[in-house]
Amino acid sequence: MDTKLIADTIRGLSMDGVQAANSGHPGMPMGMADVAAVLWTQYLKHNPGNPDWADRDRFVLSCGHGSMLIYSLLHLAGYDLPLEELKNFRQWGSKTAGHPEYGHTIGVETTTGPLGQGCANAVGMAIAEKMLSTRYNTLDQKIVDHHTYVIASEGEFEEGISHEVFSLAGNHGLGKLIVFYDQNFISIEGDTHITYTDDVQKRMEAYDWHVLEIDGHNLAEISTAIEAAQAETQKPSVIICNTKIGFGSPNKEGTGAAHGAPLGEDEVLATKKNLGISEEKFFIPQTVRDAFAARLEELKKSESEWTATFGAWTTANADLATDWKAAMAGDLPDLTGKLPEFEAGSSLATRASSGKTLQALAKEIPYLIGGSADLAPSNNTYMAGLGDIGKNAFEGRNFHYGVRELGMAALMNGVQVHGGFRIFGGTFLVFADYVRPAARMAALMGLPVIYVFTHDSFCVGEDGPTHQPIATTASLRMLPNMTVLRPADATETVVAWQAALENKTGPTALLLTRQNLPTIDRSVFPSADLVKKGAYTLWQSGERTPELLMLATGSEVEITLAAAQQLGEEDQNVRVVSMPSWELFEKQDADYQESVLPDACTKRIAVEAGTGFGWERYVGRHGALITKDDFGASAPFSVLQEEFGFTTANVYEKAKALLG
Repeated sequence: MDTKLIADTIRGLSMDGVQAANSGHPGMPMGMADVAAVLWTQYLKHNPGNPDWADRDRFVLSCGHGSMLIYSLLHLAGYDLPLEELKNFRQWGSKTAGHPEYGHTIGVETTTGPLGQGCANAVGMAIAEKMLSTRYNTLDQKIVDHHTYVIASEGEFEEGISHEVFSLAGNHGLGKLIVFYDQNFISIEGDTHITYTDDVQKRMEAYDWHVLEIDGHNLAEISTAIEAAQAETQKPSVIICNTKIGFGSPNKEGTGAAHGAPLGEDEVLATKKNLGISEEKFFIPQTVRDAFAARLEELKKSESEWTATFGAWTTANADLATDWKAAMAGDLPDLTGKLPEFEAGSSLATRASSGKTLQALAKEIPYLIGGSADLAPSNNTYMAGLGDIGKNAFEGRNFHYGVRELGMAALMNGVQVHGGFRIFGGTFLVFADYVRPAARMAALMGLPVIYVFTHDSFCVGEDGPTHQPIATTASLRMLPNMTVLRPADATETVVAWQAALENKTGPTALLLTRQNLPTIDRSVFPSADLVKKGAYTLWQSGERTPELLMLATGSEVEITLAAAQQLGEEDQNVRVVSMPSWELFEKQDADYQESVLPDACTKRIAVEAGTGFGWERYVGRHGALITKDDFGASAPFSVLQEEFGFTTANVYEKAKALLG
């Protein structure tokens, strides 16, 4: 096998793809082609004929801007990515988008591009592998035994998220995580030393990683390093690959000019001549195709052997096999009669009722895992009696993410995309701003992760405005494919959890209170099951079309209902709508939406302890808002409610003014 020719072929394809698009990043693929060629032809365990093979190695091109590298590899390896797709790089409708996209291109394990998040996803994948192997492997059969490989750039090691997740990976001893660090000392602005002089070896050793350093263009050193990394089972490994960006380019190698722009037609030809490869565009030598075809046969044999092992394991471990099937499919059990019921009139914070609900769910869903960013006692996210996840302890189900909100959320994406688990993570709602970059990626990829955001309003109280989310709820609602639920009481919280678990096409955010709320009497008021419709009529004083619609979410439903009932005593025809989820409501048909919010009723008021941004779509330009559109203050929450106008009396007065 001529590995050098394979690497140079990858360089040629990468140059040609970027040049054809007149857009892209040729330098990194050219610099890391040698590493990729060795990994993919000698070590990576996968099967292009079955991209979903459960025990495949995971490969993450974390520096997604170098996407022509993975597209070239996928094509050569035999995935369903025709050469024509490489020629259509970055074009409308192609499978070769500017950055690798999960679910769009077969063989891409996760969407990458925002620097560092792929590294974090990979940490999640490695944790998932370790947890699954602990749960399902037996002395006789190993059905989970794979590595997670990552190619990462200097920019990613600069990004703060890498510090968060690499620290956790070292702490957890993820021995099957191997990161190739592309050290070329070049970024868009030039030499990285103008801003970045970290001693990467010392840094990673301080995180308790196994560190190797090689010439990233020396094929023998690459092989030796990979085998040494595989042999280290107690620590994650980083292989510092000293490379030249734009390797082979006579005039742009080692310069910022090779990073984020096409080399130019003349320079592409000069580079091909310098490398000794054909000047023909998108040329693949037959010997290279033959090498990948031979490798494919080896990989098919590996999967066949695994399939035989899996069959024997299934026969010998029927109960485990049943659990495995449910976990991999994400099957939800029948929860009828299994979830807590709350006494009408009892007073409970929704973070507390969420915690009680979670305990019940954990007993019924063995693959439900999660934790908190060092806030479990406040978030009520610890699953009692189910053990912790940590170094040499992967049989548990409780994560301790540490004070690493962004790392937590991106790691969750990696666990979810790996398969075998349903994961949640908790923090205070105000810190959703730290979670957001990864939440956006979860929404983009359609990953059904669950965020437990507690302390959901200025009713955090004495902690003051730094910890009081005002615009956060609205900003989460702005994310496409994010489902936000802000339940009004304990019974709505139970159903909100069910809705979150039933949502398998995107992330769900549960927004929960710190302060106690009264439990609504469901023998008098409609069933909380209507939460799954996003909004429902909670109460109305009359039977005909109401004269006033009063919309509220979460903790504000209580005061809105009380104000409406006062108006009802005055023979006013008003309707209270509990609206825990805009997104779920928008998914209902037009008839249902009209039944809850009739167009004929134009007088409307919305009450929510956050910004009024977005409520115009439901109350109209002339509707009234009782919202909070500046920052909070430090005082007991009851004082803040009074000062900010979140009282029954103020809602009553505003509503009465609308009624005239």
